[in-house]
Amino acid sequence: MDKHWYYTQAAKSWARLMPRIKPLLNSVDFEKFSARTAVHFPTLFELLHRLYGDQYDFLFHLENILSRAAMCLRDRPATLKHLDDVREANPDWYQSHSMMGAVCYVDRFSGTLHGLQDKLDYLEELGITYLHLMPLFECPPQKNDGGYAVSSFRRVNPAIGSMEELSALSDTLRARGISLVLDFVFNHTSEEHDWAQRALSGDTRYQAYYHMFDTREIPNAYEQNLREIFPEQAPGSFTWRPEINKWVWSTFFSFQWDLNYANPELFAAMLEEMLFLANQGVEVLRLDAVPFIWKKLGTNCENLPEAHLLIQAFNAIVRICAPALLFKSEAIVHPRDVQSYISPAECQLSYNPILMVCLWDAVATRDARLLTKTLTKRFALPKSTAWVNYIRSHDDIGWGFADEDAAEVGINGADHRYFLNQFYTGSFPGSFARGVPFNYNPITRDMRISGTSASLMGLEEAIERADDLLTEHAIRRIILCQSIVLAVGGIPLIYLGDEVGTLNDYSYRKDPHLAEDSRWIHRPNFDWIAAAQRNTPDTITGRIYQQLRHMIQLRKTLPMLSGGNTTIFDVGNPHLLVFSRKDKLIVVGNFSDRNQNIQLGAYVPVANDNILQDLLTGEQFNGAIGVDPWQIRWLIPADATNRVADAAPEA
Repeated sequence: MDKHWYYTQAAKSWARLMPRIKPLLNSVDFEKFSARTAVHFPTLFELLHRLYGDQYDFLFHLENILSRAAMCLRDRPATLKHLDDVREANPDWYQSHSMMGAVCYVDRFSGTLHGLQDKLDYLEELGITYLHLMPLFECPPQKNDGGYAVSSFRRVNPAIGSMEELSALSDTLRARGISLVLDFVFNHTSEEHDWAQRALSGDTRYQAYYHMFDTREIPNAYEQNLREIFPEQAPGSFTWRPEINKWVWSTFFSFQWDLNYANPELFAAMLEEMLFLANQGVEVLRLDAVPFIWKKLGTNCENLPEAHLLIQAFNAIVRICAPALLFKSEAIVHPRDVQSYISPAECQLSYNPILMVCLWDAVATRDARLLTKTLTKRFALPKSTAWVNYIRSHDDIGWGFADEDAAEVGINGADHRYFLNQFYTGSFPGSFARGVPFNYNPITRDMRISGTSASLMGLEEAIERADDLLTEHAIRRIILCQSIVLAVGGIPLIYLGDEVGTLNDYSYRKDPHLAEDSRWIHRPNFDWIAAAQRNTPDTITGRIYQQLRHMIQLRKTLPMLSGGNTTIFDVGNPHLLVFSRKDKLIVVGNFSDRNQNIQLGAYVPVANDNILQDLLTGEQFNGAIGVDPWQIRWLIPADATNRVADAAPEA
């Protein structure tokens, strides 16, 4: 059907629905709801019709969805309605060069939500404006996948606090200029979620919220095309539940049940959970495992067109009733598929696993060619969207570069992944890394890597060997990669603890509930004793923290680091990554153990006939630029540095 049909039907439905919704709202809210709906409803109607138009009661579900959106607006606190107005007036607010992200587990960073209130001065000192709290919802005490097996989206894990405390925290954060970010685990729930428990009791309505099968025939047909996500810990994608004599789809773990979005009632129910969180003051929802949310027999059930339609439909509804809320996609898949979720109409933000993987590749190989090639091909994004860039997260590192990109620089993808696994587990001769395997597959020899940034960069080995040069190089690697994240374009994100050089925590091996999941090696409790040394410059902690904080503060003075406009240059030196921001700032990073020199003017127009000054060191260059081992330079024409100095914040 063409667009004209959808718009005609949407106009009829809109005219029929608005009188029914008007009594739910006061006059001011109805005016806003009506105005926003007039803009977004035609798109929403088309999306929902493409998903559920074959349902005989489609219009009933449509009215139900719009009514829930109206009630969200009705219940939305006045402060958040004001924030909606502010964000609508400045929709690209997250593109600002003042943005700085941090991510942590509440229990491991501050113990509780109340304790987090006491740590906000630390976050402000570091310059944080975007705080992602890892899954904090009620979940089973043991079978919880680090919090990603959610038992209730409306209750906080009582060990760390309450939903009322979370809402109060969001108010406090917003007053300090910090946006609250939470995970929305919308591919699955815990088997202990109320919906799952009702399904287990035999309630067919809630069984339809999940994918359930009476025999293995259909699951077997699906599994011909499915890949195992955790082959070592949770082989297969279906779990037998003898209580109801059914197989339940469980992509990740047996205790995480995949939701059935082919059911419009489930869509409406998850929408209500999403909007409830929006009304607690959440400004960004990280949409977990987006590639897996739609299933279709005969496919690998990843990145299907309907997955995009679902997210776009959620987004269109949010634009109507809570427009301050943004979506961030989490898609650890082929780079082309990662990018497919990013648009103003779908996910305005996205994790950037492509940059992360290629940074670690460049560190291991001392060769930036794959990093340069990948950024050249895959870094640009649509207008009004942004990457969230990072070098480390709560998760493992899987080598998700594109084989075709690797081939263009002479790399065999499969062989290279084997090398990287050997390097980062310390098995390759000369490796400085102290990582551990995650989900090793003995058939394919594939694995992923766990470990903190500092231990993977060589700091753990350097400290054990008491070697000053190794320590210096490890610190430089950390600063080099964090500096690229800060400068390349998008929202920089740091896993809290990286800024003080946190090393691997091997104590997880002694906990029977954690021992089989090596990712806990890089999820230690925050070391506040070490952090107390952050302002002591002759300590390792102080050296890392002071350099990183200086770069964060400097970033906030450089308007050319806002938004996009990143140009990548191939300068013919495999050890160097070179890019410019809006043709005003040139970044040069040396991924090698030796000094490198480059005549930038031969490649970068802004470097021609200009004396360049390094904003990080104060050095000036007229001609060849020297870059020490593992060093990063932020270069700007010297005649522009006075303006930067005038705008610089106090240290």
